[in-house]
Amino acid sequence: MSYSSNGNRPKLSEKGLLTPDNCVVAFIDHQPQMLFGVSNFDRQSIINNTVALAKASRVFDVPVVLTTVETNSFSGQMWPQLRAVFPGQEPIERSSMNSWDDKNFVAAIEKTGRKKIVLAGLWTEVCIAFPTVQAIRDGYEIYVAEDCCGDVSQLNHENAMKRVIQAGAKPVTALSTMLEWQRDWANRETYDAVMDIVRTHLGAYGIGVEYAYTMVHGLPATKFAEYVVPTALAAHK
Repeated sequence: MSYSSNGNRPKLSEKGLLTPDNCVVAFIDHQPQMLFGVSNFDRQSIINNTVALAKASRVFDVPVVLTTVETNSFSGQMWPQLRAVFPGQEPIERSSMNSWDDKNFVAAIEKTGRKKIVLAGLWTEVCIAFPTVQAIRDGYEIYVAEDCCGDVSQLNHENAMKRVIQAGAKPVTALSTMLEWQRDWANRETYDAVMDIVRTHLGAYGIGVEYAYTMVHGLPATKFAEYVVPTALAAHK
């Protein structure tokens, strides 16, 4: 059996599928103002799904590129929930709507040596569609994590997805991507971390896993960090 670059994880067969060793994930413009404009999908779900995909990228050691647009003049800082998953990584700041027009973004993708890109971002019709079309022309294979994306209306989002699919992109979700990387429940190196993401972010699926752990297998209940009521900020006193 061959092993991945981290030396512990079995190397998965490709045959058209994503593996932790053949792709890079790009998170594009997950910023407050961009989320404010989303109306086609529940915004809290977009945050939840995006963080789930980010955590899965960490679990499987998949290279990640973070990028933001016009942070100080319009869009605001990248969501703190997403930054917390990559505490030492600074987003690539852009002025261009299209990430593929930014030489630093393209260079960061090229540096990984991966030809498959999983894209997640706001908004679908611009920040996803534009780089998708151009990256495909440059020889990349694009997978759009649709539940980590959103747009100003359902029509805009649907038109964008039609456009990227017609261009050759493949629609995926945070969950499908993570399970494509896991592939086999016998891969114990990542099993518990995947189950942690499932229980934290995957709703009824996560509660089902919690039930199976505790009621079927007799394992202790999951314990999350104890909630501490924040004290008032000095600015508010």
